[in-house]
Amino acid sequence: MTKNKYLFPFIMITSLFFMWGFVHNLDPILIPHLKKSFSLSTLQASLVDSAVFIAYFLMALPAGFLMKKYGYKAGIIMGLILFAIGSFLFIPAANTQSYFFFLIALFIIACGLTILETAANPYASLLGPEETSTFRLNFAQSFNGLAATLAPIIGAKIIMTKGNTEEELNAMTESARQIALASEASSVKMPYFILGSIILVIAIIFVFLKLPEIKETAQKKGEKTGIIHALAHKHLSWAVITQFFYVGAQVCVFSLFILYATKAAGIDEQEAAKYAGFGVGMAFMIGRFFGTFLMKFIAPPKLLSIYAAICILLSAAAMTVTGMIAIYVVIGIAFFMSIMFPSIFSLGIRELGKDTKFGSSLIIMSIVGGAILPLGMGHIADLTHNIQLGYIVPLICFIVVFLFGIKGHKVVPITSGSSN
Repeated sequence: MTKNKYLFPFIMITSLFFMWGFVHNLDPILIPHLKKSFSLSTLQASLVDSAVFIAYFLMALPAGFLMKKYGYKAGIIMGLILFAIGSFLFIPAANTQSYFFFLIALFIIACGLTILETAANPYASLLGPEETSTFRLNFAQSFNGLAATLAPIIGAKIIMTKGNTEEELNAMTESARQIALASEASSVKMPYFILGSIILVIAIIFVFLKLPEIKETAQKKGEKTGIIHALAHKHLSWAVITQFFYVGAQVCVFSLFILYATKAAGIDEQEAAKYAGFGVGMAFMIGRFFGTFLMKFIAPPKLLSIYAAICILLSAAAMTVTGMIAIYVVIGIAFFMSIMFPSIFSLGIRELGKDTKFGSSLIIMSIVGGAILPLGMGHIADLTHNIQLGYIVPLICFIVVFLFGIKGHKVVPITSGSSN
């Protein structure tokens, strides 16, 4: 386990965190863009998140079985290939002017991301001493935060074109209106073609790259393993539930930020997109790096619970304040929730031994919270005509994260009766 042996593989694994962070953080640009192009309600536009995160629920366990049989490298390559295919499908989706086709393309991308995350999160965590696993995973995830800063800024310039106002569109004939909206929708083709091409190149590099396979504890004769056995670890069960709620909260904050900012602060979409990148994304990135630094002095579970408590208070504020203060409050939430995903993940797979790959799959599977909970926030926004009230959803989610940091993360040895 020499440093030289693991340095370059860790660098390559870290690059994956950036790539999937980048594509995930294009979704906040896609949602208002497709909402306008296809005249969708907030709830319908939230199906972008549903298409992405349903894939995590469906693909996480197959991804775990794939890596159990063929290893982490095979999982990474397969994930990258699906990622590239889904990106290329944005071209026919735009050409056919089908919202459903866009959702299919996003679903395929997310299938690839599911396999990548199922492989890369535990791989980064296990690629070195166990006592620094949470620090290491937070460091790798910090580049996911860098992507969260850059993606909205780049995406807004390329995808979110000025286009026509609602008044101009309503004044057009139906055929002229369809042509105008088709022109706006086609702006996604070039960025996703470039993204798919880059991912394909990375996949080819991984084919020829020699990655050290992490050896798990050998299974003893008659010893139980599998999904049910993995869930018998109480801290893993807690992590699965907590990650469900955390990812739901993160998607609510990120994906619906532009819609939130335009209503709560009264700014236009272009300006909101800038705040999404330079404000929310930047805060998320800085929060990751700063939180990783703090973990040298504060135990990860304690820091997690402190940050969750702050996010609870800020979510309550996001429901009531208006103007630019509302934006600054959400930027604060992004900063303090930044360490949550990697911390929950690494604490959840601690001391799992032979159950690590199944445990990883189950935590990734729980990312389906990002498909379900934003629909609740969108539904509240549609019912009340006030998207700010939807922040009751993230508030509840952060309460669950707080409880995990206080109690749920603690490793409890499996007794003979609980392993059945």
